[in-house]
Formats: sequence, structure tokens, C-alpha cells
Amino acid sequence: MSITVEEVFETVKMTLDYHFDIRTVTLGINLKDCVDRDVDKFCKRVYDRIVEKGLLLNKFADQMEAKYGVPITNRRISITPASLLLEPMPRKISTAVKFAKTLDKAAAKSGIDFLGGFGAMVQKGMTSTDEMLIDSLPEALSQTKRICGFLNLASTLAGMNMKAIVKFGHILKEIAARSENGIGCAKIAVFANVPEDNPFMAGAHHGIGEPDYSLNIGISGPGVVHAVVKNNPDCDLTELSEVIKRTVFKITRAGELIGREMADVMGVDFGIMDLSLASTTAAGDSVAEIIEAMGVSRMGRPGSTAALALLIDAVKKGGSMASGNIGGLSGTFIPVSEDAGMIRAVKTGALNLEKLEALTSVCSVGLDMFAVPGSTSADVLSAIIADELAIGVANNKTTSVRVIPVPGKRAGQMVHFGGLLGSAPIMKVSKFGSPKFLNRLGRIPAPIKALRN
Repeated sequence: MSITVEEVFETVKMTLDYHFDIRTVTLGINLKDCVDRDVDKFCKRVYDRIVEKGLLLNKFADQMEAKYGVPITNRRISITPASLLLEPMPRKISTAVKFAKTLDKAAAKSGIDFLGGFGAMVQKGMTSTDEMLIDSLPEALSQTKRICGFLNLASTLAGMNMKAIVKFGHILKEIAARSENGIGCAKIAVFANVPEDNPFMAGAHHGIGEPDYSLNIGISGPGVVHAVVKNNPDCDLTELSEVIKRTVFKITRAGELIGREMADVMGVDFGIMDLSLASTTAAGDSVAEIIEAMGVSRMGRPGSTAALALLIDAVKKGGSMASGNIGGLSGTFIPVSEDAGMIRAVKTGALNLEKLEALTSVCSVGLDMFAVPGSTSADVLSAIIADELAIGVANNKTTSVRVIPVPGKRAGQMVHFGGLLGSAPIMKVSKFGSPKFLNRLGRIPAPIKALRN
């Protein structure tokens, strides 16, 4: 891949003025060959491998930052889904918690920000090990700092595992109760159609179809896209789409150049480029503000869904022209707590939970980082999750949910998480769920579009 001097200068300007960064480099690591019936031997092999590879990841990320001047904000590791690794071992919660603590200790030793993959693929059913791992989540996530979990609860090919969805509603309440302001819930995401190569937490894991090691890159440029939209106030929507496409093309080329070189010096496979626009709490680094710069008076008001659809389509078209390795989520994150524009929209009443769900029908990722009253019942939480995952199943796309029931908080209040996770207004949620529907359990069958073989 060749890059011109002009493109280098453009990238530097994006970095200095518009918060362009490589949001994450995530090294996927296969741990299946570490499995042993002896838990202590297994944990030692895992610890040694993660420390070794984590130190290398940080070393070469620092080198790439110094060489190109583009910040690499997060360094992360994803592993083989934990439930697969725990299959031969005693089916005890203490086994899963010990494994989680080993992962956390290794991540800390190697300076890794987050380690993902403490989860399971349960879209069609649960093994006894899967159930044990899910039961361990409240203890495992409350006793670790860097570990993130995921559950794939549904897919277009398998349908929706309602037993697991109902079970997770109760687990989520336990996780919230064991952590300050329920923040432990921010460390686990549940999915429909989870991608195996997602570099973004909390849902990252190293899928069974992946090589021993792969380096996945998550780029993010909401500040850059916001700037070009703001600088083109009078063009029509077709022209605006072209402007966004060209901008994302440049961002993706810069990210892939750095990612490929870093994978090469590490001696691992280059995996994918994830195009997701991911907000931060920094001023001007907001997806909601991009929508408002298009002309929507406030995110959540009529026109928001159409504008978001235009944005994500342009992002995907521009990125796919720049790289043949697009993967992961490659959508638009619209988290409430991490995006100043989203927070403002909720506080002013322009955005409610129902409209947020509607927005997720046209963007990947789903309901992300939103807070609800701590009194919200487990069956209401499960119903919210089921509704969102149904959008993913019916539309053959990835959707996810990260919801935080904050103990002691009521609708309209604010909760402050700090750091990257920001602050969130507590969103109003119906007090009435659908317990009779949920308690039917079973599996919602896959839609007819699943029969494509």
C-alpha cells in the first residue's frame, strides 16, 4: 500500500485538530492448546502466554505511535471464548472465577487495558459449562478490573435462546448489586450475530475460525467526520454522502497502513479493520453531533434515523473502498454515557429508550452504555434485551445490549462513571415487562431467511 505525502499531512491534521486516533489494537490469541484438566497448569500456561504477547503488543504499539504520530489509544487482547476452554475442568463457579483472576493478573502485568472473551456462544442452547460460566459472571466481573465478558444469545441462523436471555436478566441484577453504580454491567455485552473478530470491548473475543494470533484494528473518527459535515452546510445529501465516504476512505487507509506494519513486526496475521465510529467524552468527538450537523435539530427528533442511516452507509462504502479487510462491527456506536450529544438529547427529552431502539435498526452495535433505574426488574431487562436482539436476528445484522441498572438511582438522575465511560442520565423504563411471554422459555425460531443453504 502506498500513501502520498499529502495524505500523511491530512492524517496529521486530523490527529491534531479532530481527535483522529486508532481507538484500539486488539491482539486475538488462541488458547485452546493451553487446556488441561489440571486447573493450576492451565492457568499458568494462559498467564505466561498473555504476558508474553501483551508486552510485545505494547512495545510495538509504542513504536507505531512514535513513527506515525497517530495515537493508539487502547491496547487490548481477546481470547478464545472462555466456556470452550473450561469444558474439561470441574464445573464449579470457583474454577471460572480463578480463570478470570488469572486473566486479569496477566493483563495487568503486561499493561493491557482490557481483555475480552470471558463468555460463551449460547444462541441455540447452553452446555453445563456455559451455564456455570454465566453463573460466575457476578463474582468474576466484580473481582477483576480488566476482564470483559460477552454472550451471544441469538443469531439469524439459530434464532433466540429465550432461556439464556431470561437467565441473563437476573445475572445482570446481581452484577449491578456487586459493583459501584452498577459499573460491572459495563464490562459485559450480549449479542445477536456476534462477529468473531470484533476488536471493541466489551464484546471482543477470538473466534474459533481465527488463526493462532491476529491483530485487529479499530479506527474511529467521529471528530473528523463531524468537521467535514460541518464544513459542508449547503450541499445536498447525495453530495454529503460522498464527502463522508472520501473522509472515511482516508482514515481507513491510514489505519490499515499502521495495522499491517505492526502485525508484520509482531510476526502475526493481520486480521481486520473495524470502521466503527466510536464516541468519546472529549468535546467534538460525538456521533450525535454529526447527526445534528447534518441538520437534525437534536439527536432523537424526527429525521435522526434517516440521517444515521446515511452516515453508516457512507462510512461502510468509504471504508470498503480503502481496504479488503473490513470486519468486526463496522457500525456506528451510539452509547449514551460516552457521547456528549447523546447525553444532551436524553436530558432535553429529545431521545428516549424507544427512539434509541429505533435508531439501532439502521446502525450496527445496538443499545450501548445506557443507564436505567436500579429498581428495574430482571424480566424488564430481559425483555429489553430480547427486543433489541430480535432486530439483529430479523435483519441479519449484529446488535448488542450494554445496559446498566444503577442501584439507588431513579429516572432523570445522573450517574458518573468517570474516565472513558463518562456520565449517563438515568433513562425512564416501563415498569411493566412481559413475564408471561418470557417464562414460556424455549427458543424463538430462526426467521425463514436463515434457510439459505
